[in-house]
Amino acid sequence: MSSCSRVALVTGANKGIGFAIARDLCRQFSGDVVLTARDTARGRAAVQQLQAEGLSPRFHQLDIDDLQSIRALRDFLKKEYGGLNVLVNNAGIAFKRRVVNISSLQGSKALENCSEDLQEKFRCETLTEEDLVDLMKKFVEDTKNEVHEREGWPNSAYGVSKLGVTVLSRILAQRLDEKRKADMILLNACCPGLVKTDMAGAHGSRTVEEGAETPVYLALLPPDATEPHGQLVHDKVIQNW
Repeated sequence: MSSCSRVALVTGANKGIGFAIARDLCRQFSGDVVLTARDTARGRAAVQQLQAEGLSPRFHQLDIDDLQSIRALRDFLKKEYGGLNVLVNNAGIAFKRRVVNISSLQGSKALENCSEDLQEKFRCETLTEEDLVDLMKKFVEDTKNEVHEREGWPNSAYGVSKLGVTVLSRILAQRLDEKRKADMILLNACCPGLVKTDMAGAHGSRTVEEGAETPVYLALLPPDATEPHGQLVHDKVIQNW
């Protein structure tokens, strides 16, 4: 491969939403798609499944907890492509000048169930990344000490974690406006819906293909798009939260 080729990298893509996003990018992205997985056998099996559908992904092993594995992938991308155009991981997607963080409407529900004092803090327009980290650390400590409900937190660790993702997306979008406005980077959070994955189990009502629709839509926004930005998006619609 030449360094001028475009490349999309999908981590943890041997199953679930990651696999569906890899499939969509194989169909829609003008360049190579590299699928990664911690388990080489499962990763190669996923690649073979996509190849059987007439698609042409590549595979590279990646364990995000192993620095040597990360460096091996970095060196591979530098040698083969000279860099990276699209990154998709369990936390979100970055597409050149598009950043999409995978969040959930459960975060909005968690916010509604917070005390008025906590709601005011999370909704504060001047909240910094450091402030948010302090809030999330407090939730963890309050939960460990079994005083989280008394301190005004909802009884949902998942909901609070996704609230953090959504609020962080807003903070980072504001920072981009302040420091890199001319780069026209659009950053959003999105909810893929309740998808039939290992985590949701039988409660999931959507297929992984349906869950991938909004993340891929946001990742492939046209180059001249100016919105959405700093928003929470569900079913391609901006949500009030």
